[in-house]
Amino acid sequence: MTLRRRLLDWSLAAVLVILPALVLRASMARGTPSGLDTALLRITAPLEAGVSWVVEGIGGVWSRYVALVDVEDENRELRADNESLRKQLAVMTRRAFDISALEDLAVVKHQNPVDTVGARVIGAPLSPQLRVLRLRLDRGEGEVLPEQAVITSAGPVGRIGTVFGPYADVRLLSDPDSTIDVVLPRTGGIGKLKGLGRPDTYACWIRWLDRSATADTKVQVGDEVVTSGVHGDFPAGLLAGKISKILRDDGMFQEVEVEPTVDPSRVRAVMVLLAPRPPADPDAKVKKHSEPAFGGRPL
Repeated sequence: MTLRRRLLDWSLAAVLVILPALVLRASMARGTPSGLDTALLRITAPLEAGVSWVVEGIGGVWSRYVALVDVEDENRELRADNESLRKQLAVMTRRAFDISALEDLAVVKHQNPVDTVGARVIGAPLSPQLRVLRLRLDRGEGEVLPEQAVITSAGPVGRIGTVFGPYADVRLLSDPDSTIDVVLPRTGGIGKLKGLGRPDTYACWIRWLDRSATADTKVQVGDEVVTSGVHGDFPAGLLAGKISKILRDDGMFQEVEVEPTVDPSRVRAVMVLLAPRPPADPDAKVKKHSEPAFGGRPL
């Protein structure tokens, strides 16, 4: 190493040691600063400002990073709490719905004093038009049989179709293979309510609706259609639907379209009628006199 290089290194080291000392002395000086102190402060002030800006920036970035870590932890906890509350709400909503369904079944049971069994809807296959094709129940072999009536508090739903294992499918009123006997209370007309089998509606129809020749018995849109109780499959008087359209009227018979009362997409529990309602006793209100013993007559 040459002498010139050594002198340069020693000079630079001396400047690096002496300059901070002089700057520190100038910063700590009291009273009126000297000319040297003033010059040093003017020279080093921009440098101190730049260093301070860099240090403060790095400190701010670190603080924000730490704060973001804390916020992320809080957000994670809040998301977990929110998910837990959503699950609890779903459970409580389902319980409330089940209670409402059970209350409806209790009403049905009270109104129909026959052998019945309650069932929960556990499946409902849909058509491409988002219409329920059938209902699947949690009752099956040994509990229900095909063709047994299925009802709710709102009205008839259909009949048991297929029974397999612990499950059974309900053939809805809108199914083209469904037929029930109905009557119109306002006109007295009788007929058979059949499903239209459309994938986009639950509509049914009555093809041969019998009526008398008088004009005042003509059915109208909005007339109620109820079960007639014929054959004893469905109890009489259940509101099956209302007439939504008059398709044909040839004088003696009418063909009408009926909108069912029960919306299958909203059914969650049903009642299956295991036995038809017993026929009414015609002599129930007739007072009976006891017969004399041994066929004798009083004197």
